[in-house]
Amino acid sequence: MMLTLQWIRSLVFIIQMYVMMLLMGLFFFIPALLSRRAAIFGMRSYCAWVRWTLSWMVGLTTEVRGPVPEGAVLIAAKHQSFLDIILLMGSLPSGRFIMKRELMYAPILGQYALRIGCVPVNRGKRGKAIKKMAEDVRRGATTPGQLIIYPQGTRIAPGVKAPYKVGTFVLYDQLQQPCVPAATNVGVFWPKRGILRKPGHAVMEFLPPLAPGLDQASFMSQIEDVVERNSNALMREAGFDPEASARTPA
Repeated sequence: MMLTLQWIRSLVFIIQMYVMMLLMGLFFFIPALLSRRAAIFGMRSYCAWVRWTLSWMVGLTTEVRGPVPEGAVLIAAKHQSFLDIILLMGSLPSGRFIMKRELMYAPILGQYALRIGCVPVNRGKRGKAIKKMAEDVRRGATTPGQLIIYPQGTRIAPGVKAPYKVGTFVLYDQLQQPCVPAATNVGVFWPKRGILRKPGHAVMEFLPPLAPGLDQASFMSQIEDVVERNSNALMREAGFDPEASARTPA
């Protein structure tokens, strides 16, 4: 009975979340066309709405830990569900994502993503995709703010082991900016797929930055260790044992 009630609460939350995405997207649309700052404000306002309704409709509270990056940095974040996007976008002053190209065509979301300077990537072309991503980032190098990349390339469910991809190092080496790792446990409560949202406390944590200048082997080793170790700690804090549930992606 309790699980059924939580499922219904989750469904109502999801419906209103997408309705508000449409309404707020239309409300801010003209200002967003005129100003990147207005587009960011509109998206951050939507993120605040999602976090607020999530807390009382589903019983899932959220927290952003650690110093929030404010300058020009690369952020390498764990990606478990749409909620970590909400927490990143809602907390960063000028965040923009490396995103899969298909999202360009999503109503509202795609237009806003391009307006704030997100970089679309065709994930199916591997080496060509990395080269194109680097070129696109280079062309937008003067866009201020924090560039966010998911080193594993896609959403990874809690307990699933997946490799870290070299594209993160390519951007780190190209930009010559600090790289801020970001860990999370949001997937314990908000899954990669499905409707049920579990009550609890979801956390996104910004960790100490890696300075520019590391070689590829050192950077990839450190970023994976820091993000995975701290994400596992957050998941254990949420009552989920990632080691006991470890498996490879389907």
